[in-house]
Amino acid sequence: MRHFLTLKEYTKEEILEIIELGFKIKKKLKKGKLKPYLKKQTLAMIFEKSSTRTRMSFETGMYQLGGHAIFLSSNDSQLGRGEPMKDTARVVSRMADMVMIRTFSQESLEEFARYASVPVINGLTDLYHPVQLLADYMTMIEHSKAKDPVVAYVGDGNNMTHSWMWLAAKLGFELRIATPKGYEADSMVIQETLTEAKKSGAKITFTYDPKEAVKDADVVTTDTWISMGLEEEKEQRIKDFTGFIVDEKMMALAKKDAIFLHCLPAYRGYEVSEAVLEGPQSVIFDEAENRLHAQKGLMVWLDKQRDKE
Repeated sequence: MRHFLTLKEYTKEEILEIIELGFKIKKKLKKGKLKPYLKKQTLAMIFEKSSTRTRMSFETGMYQLGGHAIFLSSNDSQLGRGEPMKDTARVVSRMADMVMIRTFSQESLEEFARYASVPVINGLTDLYHPVQLLADYMTMIEHSKAKDPVVAYVGDGNNMTHSWMWLAAKLGFELRIATPKGYEADSMVIQETLTEAKKSGAKITFTYDPKEAVKDADVVTTDTWISMGLEEEKEQRIKDFTGFIVDEKMMALAKKDAIFLHCLPAYRGYEVSEAVLEGPQSVIFDEAENRLHAQKGLMVWLDKQRDKE
């Protein structure tokens, strides 16, 4: 059974295959063609953390693929009353064809997957956000002119950072990560991705200077400094991230045809300026739309793997 919990378990070829399938389905949709790849199948969507893009993209995607999506929040399921993940996994697996989970803990996600008998997709955890990276790479393919892109990530060493690290390590491109001191990426993820990078030829570097990371980059990306659950740290984080806003001066250091990515929601005036977010280099809304297409490619791909068993 193939799950999609992190990019760690996937090869370069598999990642590109999923993205190619996403492009194929997107192209058909733009022509008004909806092929029911997942006809009469059901996707259970378990949300312990709220979302706009994740719910919309998976629910709409499943409908366009001919299936049905069921939304379950903590208030709508027994998880909110303390039912063990392993029990929920075994029950839901008998009623749904696929499960997407957006939760606070990678550990909880992995426990669910261990007991599930259907494919499980990571919709976001504290450590990783792999479905977002599928959409991000699709957007890079569509908009970046660079054959060997240099990506600069500026901001918190969080789940997006970790996912970018695995994407670079698997696909073999250069990734520069700039974080303030004290906000570095997880040490275990650093160790694992650097080991993988040696195999793929990827170059992953770390700095405390965002200007150093952005200089001559083809892609500049960032994420919110105050993720869900960290609201109490807001004022301290704003101080600690001084100088890390991606503004016009920062973007000017990148290549002239560089693109700007942000997984959203974005907080103008904090991690990114209004001018950059709404500027000509920003492709954030194409990126957001690609969540729909990339995830449809993923769900169809996972279903095909099950058919091979």
